[in-house]
Amino acid sequence: MPKTLRIATRQSQLALWQARHVQARLAVALPETTVELLPIRTEGDRVTDRPLSAIGGKGLFLKELEAAMANGEADLAVHSMKDVPAELPEGFVLPVVLAPASPLDAFVSNTYDNPEAMPAGAIVGTSSLRRSAMIKHLRPDLEIRNLRGNVQTRLAKLDAGEYDAILLACAGLERLELAARIRSELTPEQSLPAIGQGVLGIEIRVGDDETAAAIAALDDEYTHVRIDAERAVNSRLEGSCHLPIAAHATHDGVTLRLRACVGRPDGSEMVRDEISGPVDEAAALGHALAERLLVAGADRILADLG
Repeated sequence: MPKTLRIATRQSQLALWQARHVQARLAVALPETTVELLPIRTEGDRVTDRPLSAIGGKGLFLKELEAAMANGEADLAVHSMKDVPAELPEGFVLPVVLAPASPLDAFVSNTYDNPEAMPAGAIVGTSSLRRSAMIKHLRPDLEIRNLRGNVQTRLAKLDAGEYDAILLACAGLERLELAARIRSELTPEQSLPAIGQGVLGIEIRVGDDETAAAIAALDDEYTHVRIDAERAVNSRLEGSCHLPIAAHATHDGVTLRLRACVGRPDGSEMVRDEISGPVDEAAALGHALAERLLVAGADRILADLG
């Protein structure tokens, strides 16, 4: 086992929580290894006045961390899987995903209990095209406004009265001990979760067998199956944060159920479908479901948005 492992991480409170969680897990698994954090401020964190889709996508949260690994400053990086693009840059691999937190979206409001309780014209904040599409499909009479920044910044803007409600990930709020701010959890029928939402992944360099062996015990088999299915949908659809794509898988160890959808950002059109099959065919099921979505009209939506 290595004498030292260095974890590249973003500097937000949530990213640091995630990295420290992995650091603590590794400290237990590898008591003779020193595990250090390398906090890095990414371009995605620096530019907060524009939607992610307008400045290059969620990959902006990863590229500086990958650069740190490439030049030998770090051995691994911890990511929220919903921020990881369908295809990794050459030279990197994601061998480990951890047991998940909640995959659901959170409806956060100081006034209203749920989206259905909001009056027409109420203002909802989110930086996610997927969440925007979902909430607009559910309530086309609501006004959606862009909301960037870390979790605390977004909550502060809600508390200042700039929004009537905001949409966040339940997992992030729970990890920051802010679960009390969740007014209601949105069901998958209301808002199908993002691919990989609630799951942490560990990225390393291809060929770094020592690090791969050191972190292998952290991999959660149940969750890895789920992630393989969901990411296969995204890979076939060539998805990015420019596109409102969602996929969520569950399984009982034998049969996997995978739901997915593609929609327009204004919620005016939503193509949904689901598929079930053996868990050992997770990736194939993801590709098959993506093909069905394309045939049902997702190809047209994706072409228009591309």
